[in-house]
Amino acid sequence: MRLASTPLTRALVHNSVRLALFALLTTGLVSLTWIATRSHIASQIRSNEEKTLKEVLPDDPFDNILGNSRLTLPAPEQLGWATSQPQGWFACRDSNIEALVLPVVAPDGYSGQIRLLVAIDRQGTLTGVRATAHRETPGLGDGIETRVSGWIRIFSGKSLNNPTRAGWAVTKDGGQFDQFTGATITPRAVVTAVYRTLVYFSHYRNRLLGFDDHCPPGKSTAP
Repeated sequence: MRLASTPLTRALVHNSVRLALFALLTTGLVSLTWIATRSHIASQIRSNEEKTLKEVLPDDPFDNILGNSRLTLPAPEQLGWATSQPQGWFACRDSNIEALVLPVVAPDGYSGQIRLLVAIDRQGTLTGVRATAHRETPGLGDGIETRVSGWIRIFSGKSLNNPTRAGWAVTKDGGQFDQFTGATITPRAVVTAVYRTLVYFSHYRNRLLGFDDHCPPGKSTAP
C-alpha cells in the first residue's frame, strides 16, 4: 500500500535527508580536521614526552633522541602494571646506555593508582622521579607534583642501599622520607613504588643494560 504524499510526509523525508547530509558533512569535516592536525598532535606529544624525560635525567647531553629510544620491559607486573605491556626509555652516551627511565605504577595511593617515571643511571642511582598521573586529593596528596612542592625531588641521588632497607619508608613508619602534613598514604605509596623499582633494576640490570647495541655509535676520540 503506497503512502499518501502528504505535506507531513514530504516534510519528514526532507528533514531526514537534511539530517543525513548534515551528519555526513560533519563526519567529513571531523575526519579532515583529524588528518590535518594528527602530525602536529603527534609532534606535541613527543615534545611533551621528551620534556618530561629530560626532567628526570641528568643535564648531561646524550647521544640519542630520548623519545624514540624505547625498550620492552621484562616482568612489568613487578613495576605495578597489571595488564599493560609498557615500554621504558634509555639514554645513551658513547654507545652505552647510561640511564633508564621506567614507567611505574603505585597501586595503593589514597585515591587509587599513582603513575610515575623513575630514572636510574647504570650504577643504580636514582636521577629523578616524577608523578605523571594521579587522583590524589588537592591540597594534600598532590604534593607529589613539582608544581605544588619539591618533595618528589628528594629521591635524586638515592639508591637501593642509600638509605638502607629500613630507611626506605616514611618517617611515620620509621623511615627517612618525610610525609606531607596531614597526608601519609600518598608519600608512603610513592616511596614503596620507588624502592620496588630499584629492586627491579637490580634484578634485571644486565638484561636492561644489554641493549647497548640500540645506541648510536659513540663519538670518535681519535685526533
